[in-house]
Amino acid sequence: MFKQVALISIFFVTNQAILLASPPPQPEDVKYTNARHELVSKLKERGILDNAVLSAMDKVQRHEFVPEKYRYRSYEDISLPIGKIQTISQPYMVALMTQAIRPKSEYRVLEIGTGTGYSAAVLAELVKEVYTIEIEPDLAKTADDRLKKLGYINIFVKTGDGFYGWEEKAPFDAIILTCTADKVPPRLAEQLREGGLLIMPLGRDYSPQTMVVITKKNGKLVSRPLVEVQFVPMLGEIKK
Repeated sequence: MFKQVALISIFFVTNQAILLASPPPQPEDVKYTNARHELVSKLKERGILDNAVLSAMDKVQRHEFVPEKYRYRSYEDISLPIGKIQTISQPYMVALMTQAIRPKSEYRVLEIGTGTGYSAAVLAELVKEVYTIEIEPDLAKTADDRLKKLGYINIFVKTGDGFYGWEEKAPFDAIILTCTADKVPPRLAEQLREGGLLIMPLGRDYSPQTMVVITKKNGKLVSRPLVEVQFVPMLGEIKK
């Protein structure tokens, strides 16, 4: 009887403690938070000057999107393998591409190449809606589940070929391709609103590529180079 009463008392006291105060951050959480702050400082030094973008990069927990075996490298400014011969993009590239579309709170953005969902999460902190397409079904489902678990209600994931875009949700204020192609898929050009921006790595597979910013003016595409890059290739219809 004495043992039972003691157990009940401990349970009661423990519950009282939980109600009175949240548990202190665990060492692992602190480590990730500090590493994320340091990463954002480095991004600023490299020319990411949009405060809203920097704030989004500081808020989104990249380690939640990185495979377990590489999680200790989550806040290094590098791309990391995610399976299916794909990668989670380098944070600098995510920030650069996001900054390049000059995001606004009312924007609706289409992303081609969901991957783990990290780039979509960063965008979702800045714009009204993100529509993201992933050609690999397993990656699409995992990303969708992860984003929902993390509470993102303004991200919509679709399994499919990004070459065709998402016609029923067009037009988009901006379109971001996280994979390279040697031309702009025509359907994407059609789904970009007048005055909208399309950001993509332009070039051949596994060779030097150029990140370009494309503006739609009077129905035509006007391009300017941004930086030399190396991205994984776009798959699907574009290869035919």
